[in-house]
Amino acid sequence: MSQKIRHVVIAGGGTAGWMTAAWFAKLLKDDVETITLVESEEISTIGVGEATTPYIRVFNQVLGIDEHAFLKATYGTYKLGIEFVDWGALDNRYVHPFGPFGREFGALPFHSVWLRHALSGDEAPLDSYNLQALAAKAGKFMPPAGANSPLAEISYAYHFDAAHYAAFLRQMSEAEGVRRVEGRIEHVDLDERGFITGLRLNGERLIEGDLFIDCTGFRSLLLGGALGVGFEDWSHWLPCDRALAVPSRATEPPVPYTRSTAHSAGWRWRIPLQHRVGNGSVYCSQFMDEDAARENLLANLDGEPLAEPRAIRFQTGRRRKFWEKNCVAIGLSSGFLEPLESTSIMLIQNGIARLQYLFPDRDFHQADIDTYNADLTREYEEVRDFLILHYYAGSRRDSAFWSYCRDMAVPDALTHRLDLFRSRGRIPQERGEQFRTGNWLAVMWGQGLRPAAPDPLTLSIPEARSETWLRQTREVIAACRDRMPPHEDYIRHFCAANV
Repeated sequence: MSQKIRHVVIAGGGTAGWMTAAWFAKLLKDDVETITLVESEEISTIGVGEATTPYIRVFNQVLGIDEHAFLKATYGTYKLGIEFVDWGALDNRYVHPFGPFGREFGALPFHSVWLRHALSGDEAPLDSYNLQALAAKAGKFMPPAGANSPLAEISYAYHFDAAHYAAFLRQMSEAEGVRRVEGRIEHVDLDERGFITGLRLNGERLIEGDLFIDCTGFRSLLLGGALGVGFEDWSHWLPCDRALAVPSRATEPPVPYTRSTAHSAGWRWRIPLQHRVGNGSVYCSQFMDEDAARENLLANLDGEPLAEPRAIRFQTGRRRKFWEKNCVAIGLSSGFLEPLESTSIMLIQNGIARLQYLFPDRDFHQADIDTYNADLTREYEEVRDFLILHYYAGSRRDSAFWSYCRDMAVPDALTHRLDLFRSRGRIPQERGEQFRTGNWLAVMWGQGLRPAAPDPLTLSIPEARSETWLRQTREVIAACRDRMPPHEDYIRHFCAANV
């Protein structure tokens, strides 16, 4: 007899729940009988102004989402990277852009050749070799166009209102047959094997299923609560544990980048939307109390606040397993890594895509479960190490919080990466990593890390030849930037929302 999964139950809505529902409704509609999403309007979601990585474009494209319609519905803007202000040291400023820097020099990576000149005092900044960085600083945007040019390979993501994105996906999902049930989960039923058989809701209702997706946020009602999967705490490496979020009135056209500004016990975010600006402060409660954080946030808004700051408590880390028995956690129920590099939706997306690849039958083979858990563990740890890099590397700020970050022991894998870069500027690249060579280069160099010497293989290149090559690369990228229209003009012409 067939052991196919017949009934999928998603516990919780918000961004994670409706991304899961939309994906499965689109790609599994011929393989499962029902997809049911349970959520309660009594329970608020974490959603604020959301910044993303370029991976979300793939997600939306697979779902057949029209980009301009999506941005209109979510008050969205484009994102070419993140500007970091006061990280490493006061008055330090750098851009972590999307897309690669420069181009390969024969068999050598771009950054090896560039580093040889940069370490010798070449004043051409790293940003001048990345189109997204130049366009972000100039307030310009356009999608990829043409061929054989940096304009053909523009990499970008979005800023949008997370609540409106969830509503957008809900409409799509319900049109594809997803059934939404309004209700509060009061009990999780288990069988003698410890598998989940159903969710009992208020009003004595029972929602039965074969596969359960836990999207209940920090509460992790199914995986953490009913199935007892423990939590691995990473707060000794990522010590921020509080956030305040507040929208403010826009005082200028939206820029095509997120801004992260460090303060004495954490950092502030600024996310420009079409109708407002999303702001927040992430901080460590051991070094700053809520009143001070609130004062710091409100004093640094560009425009009038449109609401009272909303407090959010969190703990960085992950569940020891992401999939246990017939339950998979996606989103905050599986773990949380602070929003410094806008990775929350990326990790949701990765969890969904890997579950589709390893989609089970009702036998729930352990090899599939183990593979899923190993893959997601590796991804979370890679993102964790990249985030730790920002706090640990090159920190020259004078406060108790930054002293803690500078002196903490970091994971061995990160130590190895830093040692390789500090010696000869080498950046190892593992297959499937979320953050690539250009990402690590932008942050390590931006934070003030410098290799002791260049790659020895670059020393045999005639200096005049590599100088000409670098100059030509800069000129091409700058010319491409000059051809791009202003970000605000592009939005106004193609995807302006009714604000």
